[in-house]
Amino acid sequence: MDRLRRRLGVPDAVVIGLGSMLGAGVFVVFAPAAASAGGAGLLVALAVAGFIAFCNATSSARLAARHPESGGTYVYGRERLSPFAGFLAGWGFVVGKTASCAAMALTIGAYLWPGHTRLAAVAAVLAVTVVNLRGIAKTAAATAVLVALVLVVLTLVVVAGLTAGDVQVGRLGAGGGSARGVLTAAGLLFFAFAGYARIATLGEEVRDPERTIPRAVPLALGVVLVIYLVIAVVAVGVLGADRLAVSAAPLVDVVTAAGLPGLAWVVRAGAAIAVTGVLLSLLAGVGRTLLAMARRRDVPGALAVVHPVHQVPHRAELAVAAVVILVVLLGDVRQAIGFSSCAVLVYYAITNAAALRLEHDPARRLPVRALAVAGLVGCVLLVVNLPLGSVLAGFAVLALGAVWYALRSRR
Repeated sequence: MDRLRRRLGVPDAVVIGLGSMLGAGVFVVFAPAAASAGGAGLLVALAVAGFIAFCNATSSARLAARHPESGGTYVYGRERLSPFAGFLAGWGFVVGKTASCAAMALTIGAYLWPGHTRLAAVAAVLAVTVVNLRGIAKTAAATAVLVALVLVVLTLVVVAGLTAGDVQVGRLGAGGGSARGVLTAAGLLFFAFAGYARIATLGEEVRDPERTIPRAVPLALGVVLVIYLVIAVVAVGVLGADRLAVSAAPLVDVVTAAGLPGLAWVVRAGAAIAVTGVLLSLLAGVGRTLLAMARRRDVPGALAVVHPVHQVPHRAELAVAAVVILVVLLGDVRQAIGFSSCAVLVYYAITNAAALRLEHDPARRLPVRALAVAGLVGCVLLVVNLPLGSVLAGFAVLALGAVWYALRSRR
């Protein structure tokens, strides 16, 4: 069987995790989250999403250390629960993250070429696929450059908001939403945290996985949570919840409100760079989950091929890119985000259920079983409080996959 080469250490894995997360939350999700939860509710929702993500990260790290191969929860579900649980997790990850890839590509197009959004999105998918096909080391290096540039842009926004913007602390406590609104916002904001799993899906390419993965996952998540909290405080403090809720480009509005409209083009370029970094890592993770599923014939076995030179699952990545392009040409950004959140939260619910089947590690200080239970319950709460259309579409596609699995099993 073709195997992938272990090349990634802790810094590489953290960078890929950062590149997977930074972008979606800052440039896409804050506005609709503020519309659902208000100013004070937004910060509460961010804390809820961050806590559930931490629970999921703990479960993912423990499982990835025990099962260091490509596939993430697709593998963990099979090994710890049942083949069907693994299939459902893999199916949910692939379809959810494929929709997420399309949403990110459309966002790139909207920022770079508003009059020809879909054409620019297709070009972005093709360019990122070429980079990924050159090998995971190229992916990690390219992601490191993108993360550095994004951090510079976000720093400029924070400094501009704090020094030149009219930051009003009172706005942080205004416009609190209902409990359901907070949970809806948390479900949307979770979309911004889900990238830490990219480290686990690359488990077969990580050096010393039992040491590297448990360190890299929470480290990447913690860095991103701090960044999101700072940006959220600045955005709400400068714009207020009402203005933030209707903003198409919140960070552009922050620097504009601060009297520095000349920085708007820098922020727009930073948004395109950030989302490109997300897309780069997303495509790599989806391709490797598809590789794991192909190895077990849950999808066509022809996809279970690793390139002899670049050591990447090139057929799987090309298949994912083709589907993403199709969704880009036919789909809508908001629908893709809601659908992705639903499918990915189901994926993490299975992650936590699988983690509950691991034996307790007495050397750990954290109550890991309690965190797995909290993560499982939290994922279910966030799913049922997403917009109804997203929930119906997500469960319909998951049910379609379940039917196909049953028919394949009978054959």
